[in-house]
Amino acid sequence: MNQTAPRSLWATRLGFILAAAGSAVGLGNIWKFPYVVGENGGGAFVLVYLACILLVGLPIMMAEFMIGRHTRRDAVGAFVHLQGKRSPWVAAGWVSVTAAFLILSYYSVVAGWTLDYVFRALRGSFSGLPAETIEGMFDGLIADGPRQILWHLVFIGLCLGIVIGGVQKGIERWSKILMPVLLALLALLFMNGMLSPGAWEGITFMFRPDFDKLTAGSVLEAMGHAFFTLSLGMAAMITYGSYLNRNEDLLGSSVRIVGLDVLIAIMAGLAIFPIVFSVGMEPGAGPGLIFKTIPVVFSRIPGGFVLAIVFFLLLAFAALTSAISLLEAQVAYLIDERGWGRKRATAFLAGLAFVVGLPTALSYNSLAEWHLIGERTFFDSADLLASNYLLPISGLLVSIYVGWFWSGTEEKEELVAGGSGWVYPLWHFAIRFIAPMAIAMVLFFKMRETGLFAWIGSLF
Repeated sequence: MNQTAPRSLWATRLGFILAAAGSAVGLGNIWKFPYVVGENGGGAFVLVYLACILLVGLPIMMAEFMIGRHTRRDAVGAFVHLQGKRSPWVAAGWVSVTAAFLILSYYSVVAGWTLDYVFRALRGSFSGLPAETIEGMFDGLIADGPRQILWHLVFIGLCLGIVIGGVQKGIERWSKILMPVLLALLALLFMNGMLSPGAWEGITFMFRPDFDKLTAGSVLEAMGHAFFTLSLGMAAMITYGSYLNRNEDLLGSSVRIVGLDVLIAIMAGLAIFPIVFSVGMEPGAGPGLIFKTIPVVFSRIPGGFVLAIVFFLLLAFAALTSAISLLEAQVAYLIDERGWGRKRATAFLAGLAFVVGLPTALSYNSLAEWHLIGERTFFDSADLLASNYLLPISGLLVSIYVGWFWSGTEEKEELVAGGSGWVYPLWHFAIRFIAPMAIAMVLFFKMRETGLFAWIGSLF
């Protein structure tokens, strides 16, 4: 559908950068990045990760911004505008929007866990209890379907309340509030970590180069994380790019967004691991670290009551800034291509994401025996499909299209408009050769690692 109304644009460069950085900063920055750094060679892994950010993540982010700004459309409409409705390249847009919807449906449930723990921290639930009792709180939460559904509803409601306000009055306004508060909370935790007895041990865990641990798998992990942590392949950056002014410096803005994302991930590690080591505990991975180990740590250290509140508020804010970009990417499709009003589109998609997320909330209780892909629960299957397959496929299609099939003149004009035309040869080489090869390798090994080839074979 052709647009008849002027498109909303970001009011300020700062608003755009904070919104896009908020999209990139999520729960993975708080726990996954620090852990994979420590497990894959510390400083050696960080160097590889930064190289992957520069050679893969940054070029694709710029490409998605270019597509969005050039077409002034959502992710699906952008490829329709560039190639026509019947072009197979429109699939790139559909894959990314589908990924955004699927991720939002289960991400909201996980984000609901953080809201539950904010509530527990405010009540002082971690104080004066043995470690076994505190660790058991998380097991009790995921076994309680109705409680998860309630927090899932609350979180979806928060996303709806922000996105329904539009680009400037909703997303941009709240990004200018949420991101500075998130950074302030993280800075507080970071300073506490650096002043704790385990500061040096935490720094060593993250940054001491151990090239013996740096394997081919570590390099693939770095490439995969560099791609996924920047919210690439999920329609968000194309959509946010469509609200950009024509004279915005795409290179400069992308570098700032990437820099904020990396900075927050590193600060999170230096906030978490020192306090974990200071009480003689070993860091764990994923939810086990965040919802089991960390609450026990807070119950043992001075000021733990306040720090627990700050930490789980930080998690909740990080989840919210990411989730609103996922919802906006879908809302933009209904507005641009179907002619829906913003209120109707936002309410419909938020409600649908809530319904589709219900099996995730029940994956470890009522539907624990219900397996979708292989022996995986609905939650694990949805995460596998979206994170391991849809996102890299979308990113691969975008990099191939932009690198090989989009007009070089139009690409260069998008960079020249912001004063970064000089970077075009370097960017074009990276998006044409390095990015697609790197993503293809990650996708292949993810398919092999997750057993997709074996599962497909079993169907025949």
